[in-house]
Amino acid sequence: MKFARFLPENGTIGFVAPSFGCSIQPYRAAFENARKKWTAMGYQLDLGPNSCEGKGIGISNTPEACGRELMEYYLKKDNDCLISCGGGELMCEVLDYIDFPAISNAEPKWFMGYSDNTNFTFLLATLCDTASVYGPCAASFGSEKWHESLWDAMHLLTGKRLDLSGYPMWEKESLKSEENPYAPYNLTEEKVLKIYHDNVYQTSCSFSGRLLGGCMDSLGNLIGTRYDKVAEFAEKYREDGIIWFVESCDLNVFDIRRTMWQMEHAGWFAHVKGFVFGRPLCYGQELMGLDTYQAVLEVAGKKGVPVIMDADLGHLPPMMPLVVGSKATITADLNNWKVQMDMSQEDAGEVLKKSEPENFRDGEV
Repeated sequence: MKFARFLPENGTIGFVAPSFGCSIQPYRAAFENARKKWTAMGYQLDLGPNSCEGKGIGISNTPEACGRELMEYYLKKDNDCLISCGGGELMCEVLDYIDFPAISNAEPKWFMGYSDNTNFTFLLATLCDTASVYGPCAASFGSEKWHESLWDAMHLLTGKRLDLSGYPMWEKESLKSEENPYAPYNLTEEKVLKIYHDNVYQTSCSFSGRLLGGCMDSLGNLIGTRYDKVAEFAEKYREDGIIWFVESCDLNVFDIRRTMWQMEHAGWFAHVKGFVFGRPLCYGQELMGLDTYQAVLEVAGKKGVPVIMDADLGHLPPMMPLVVGSKATITADLNNWKVQMDMSQEDAGEVLKKSEPENFRDGEV
């Protein structure tokens, strides 16, 4: 597994939009505010041509234009890492315009995004053996006050923090709107983890393996395509084993169960060491007697490994950023979970431990 060099102090952050761009409110205003914050922190910015575009269908521009931007900005030397501007709907159509062999042979670069960006964060690992960050997109950093999870994402990109802990509260209903684009997370709900082993409820667990996963909406589309090399990836890293982290956006409980069935029958869960499922956007849904827990446990609960559910991942923030492809140890105890990501055995470049400028400590940006 190849790991990029971390974002240096006063380095350059590149922005691309292989999924939605920040073309409409409140995302445009939030992205502008985020850029002001990064600039004040001393970073240089390198905006891709699609960053604020809205010409495409479910993505910022045509698939060809999105693929061209992503390739150019990944391969160019003018930026140190890439953050996706947003999630969307049809980034899968961009894949045919990405030269994965060229990316595999290039110097690795951090790419961070989530949701539809799974199409790249996931394939960087499974096709290119290159790590990525499954974490917030650029507009999320436009909040007037950064939540701890946003600082965690920046600390991952800069190499300052590789051991992360979950967050006590989460947002069920966002306050962000065209009139209020800088609203912080509306943390009204207390996190309650569900931990299972062999379909039996547990209060704690611990397991290690190599992190792999993303948004189930996008993962399911890749099964059986020419981009599906997951079984080979799992076999390559069978000694480490795989920790699957998964969350979902538009899927209902039956969609989740069907996708779990697909992933199992495609051989994706070979050598699995544990599962972490984020709060789905359909949180609390029950259809025809099926809830989210039964939807997952019908497959995951039979693998003889720990299963953590309702974790801090995905579309109901805050989300813990994770390095896809890294080796990790996950522990959970009652309603908290911790992730220790280990890249010490790899050529990860220099892990920078420099602190931010004094006037931009956690929570003060």
